[in-house]
Amino acid sequence: MLKYGRGRFKFGKIVLRYNIECDQRCSRLSVEELNDKGAMRMTTNGSSTSSNFIQNIINEDFDTNKYGGRVHTRFPPEPNGYLHIGHAKSICLNFGLAAKNGGLCNLRFDDTNPSKEEVEYVDSIKTDVKWLGFDWDDRMYYASDYFDQLYEYAVQLIKTGQAYVCDLSAEETRDYRGTLTEPGKPSPYRDRSVEENLDLFERMKAGEFPEGARVLRAKIDMASPNLNMRDPVIYRIMKASHHRTGDKWCIYPMYDYAHPISDSIEGITHSICTLEFEDHRPLYDWTLDALKIYHPQQIEFARLNLTYTVMSKRKLRQLVEEGYVSGWDDPRMPTISGLRRRGYTPEAIRDFCEDIGVAKANSMVDIAMLEHSIREYLNSRAPRVMAVLRPLKVVIDNYPAGQVEELDAEINPENPAMGTRKVPFSREIYIEQDDFLEDPPKKFFRLSPGNEVRLKHAYIIKCERVVKDEKTGAIIELHCAYDPETRSGSGSTRKVKGTLHWVSAAHAVPAEVRLYDHLFNRENPDEEKDFKSCINTNSLETLTACLVEPGLAGAPLGSRFQFLRHGYFIVDPVDAKPGALVFNRIVSLKDSWAKIMKKNG
Repeated sequence: MLKYGRGRFKFGKIVLRYNIECDQRCSRLSVEELNDKGAMRMTTNGSSTSSNFIQNIINEDFDTNKYGGRVHTRFPPEPNGYLHIGHAKSICLNFGLAAKNGGLCNLRFDDTNPSKEEVEYVDSIKTDVKWLGFDWDDRMYYASDYFDQLYEYAVQLIKTGQAYVCDLSAEETRDYRGTLTEPGKPSPYRDRSVEENLDLFERMKAGEFPEGARVLRAKIDMASPNLNMRDPVIYRIMKASHHRTGDKWCIYPMYDYAHPISDSIEGITHSICTLEFEDHRPLYDWTLDALKIYHPQQIEFARLNLTYTVMSKRKLRQLVEEGYVSGWDDPRMPTISGLRRRGYTPEAIRDFCEDIGVAKANSMVDIAMLEHSIREYLNSRAPRVMAVLRPLKVVIDNYPAGQVEELDAEINPENPAMGTRKVPFSREIYIEQDDFLEDPPKKFFRLSPGNEVRLKHAYIIKCERVVKDEKTGAIIELHCAYDPETRSGSGSTRKVKGTLHWVSAAHAVPAEVRLYDHLFNRENPDEEKDFKSCINTNSLETLTACLVEPGLAGAPLGSRFQFLRHGYFIVDPVDAKPGALVFNRIVSLKDSWAKIMKKNG
């Protein structure tokens, strides 16, 4: 498996940043090889341009006027599930290339398999594409728009002797197909007359035969080294109601047949697919050439594989249907709707897709890169707040009872223009349980008996007494003293090593907080015999007794914050309600990818 690499070189005033996929056994890659990988970005004096091998093909097509100077792409999802982060890469690529080259991009639903398709999936796909920031204007199509034309083209292939009706069962068809080392055997029905094939195909369309009884196959080459060219099925009988055409049809085209013809009808120039379709390209070309119709070019790029994640829609559907997650939008899912609910922004996802680049070879991208993208985006935008997730009560005995101070706190130190906020301080507060140890180890700079710490934006306090539960011995309350001369911003020069966040007991707002981790505990779940065997049973921890600053009481659904020392959080757009705050952790503050880049740079 290839691993993803990233780094930075400096040549005088020119900085070369690269995103490459390289075999770990290789010690060097030339600049030419970097260009071939198609994911290199050069920055000179502040201006940046990005290029990839697909853009290079487009540039060559411009030079030769291959398509009259046009660029027309399409994003063709199958509406049989929700889109995931891998689709986001394809969306950004197809719509991005069109925009960059002054072209157009269509949204086309590949709705050729009604047994797995639902209107719910169509609606979710449209929502996700729009949310990512792209628009197809009036160019939304369905493969089903072309069912009549696809049928007529199939009749044309029959009339030219390039397609035939086959009665072999699915198992017999596999047996006749051959293997990678042995050629296939011609179907005994391969030499049916044109008249008989036309009659049988018409009767298939009329619903005369049961499912599986007959198929229409292209007549190509049963000895081809490419198994996709060994008389592939192009139509099958499927007596299922279609979400758009109802019961009009009981035969449906296969994707490999409908795809190139749909591209041709729409005038697509560059039909961009993921790498698993590379072996299907000869069939793409054969179909268009056999029909003698306008011929776009299919180009393949490496799909996105992310560590600790599965990308198969079949596997994602299993997770949903078998109850391993709460739904397609579960924040642990790599679906776009799941990432949206988790708190990711479209800008961060687009930045991630730009950073990983476009390559010709499959790779495994570290999920830390995706997490880095959202941290980078939120760092200067998310308001800072204090939230105590596991509260421990602290009574400041020498603070005046009943007194409340409004302390000044910056909203975002990375963005002073966001201003300040007021935070109430009183005699009784809550801190994190983990911020106190009765018998601390060396270099424990938080609170302990006789030790001092600073309360963020407030005062220095010292722990003087510990109160425990008489039965269990658990610590339930701390009694402390504060130094009134050490208020933050007062000019005090006293220094202590530890600083804690806190909330005022009388003013804090209760909240539920959900801490999310990777859904799988193996880097590549697909390598396991049963991918579900490595589901991380600790991928969700729900804390119900949390307390947050009072300023969050009316936080809008979907608003994002940085909880000091905890990470970035979003008000859950589904379960949060007025008076019942629910926060999802987007990502922790620890950024391993930033450390890697700093080390390499």
